[in-house]
Amino acid sequence: MVPQSAIIVDAKDNVATALRPLEQGTSVHLETEDKSLDIVLRQAVPMGHKFALKDIEPGEPIIKYGETIGRATRKIMKGEHTHVHNVEGLRGRGDR
Repeated sequence: MVPQSAIIVDAKDNVATALRPLEQGTSVHLETEDKSLDIVLRQAVPMGHKFALKDIEPGEPIIKYGETIGRATRKIMKGEHTHVHNVEGLRGRGDR
C-alpha cells in the first residue's frame, strides 16, 4: 500500500496539507466524505505546507480544518503551494 501523501481535514477545506515533501508535478489523490480529487502540484510543497484544491481568487478565504485561517493575497491556482507568499493570516494582527 502506498502511504498517503496529503490530507484534507474537513470537507469544507480548499487546501490540503502535505504529509511528506512533494515534488512539482506530483499527482496527489485525495478523498473527503463527499468527493474524490486528483491534483497535480504546480510547485514543490514541503512537508506540513498546504496546496490549493481549487483556484482561489484574491481576497477569498483559505479554509483548513473547516475554518478560515487566512485569505489569498493573489490568485492561487489549483495545485499551487499555499503559504505566506500568497496568504495573509487573519489572526493575531491586532488591527481587526
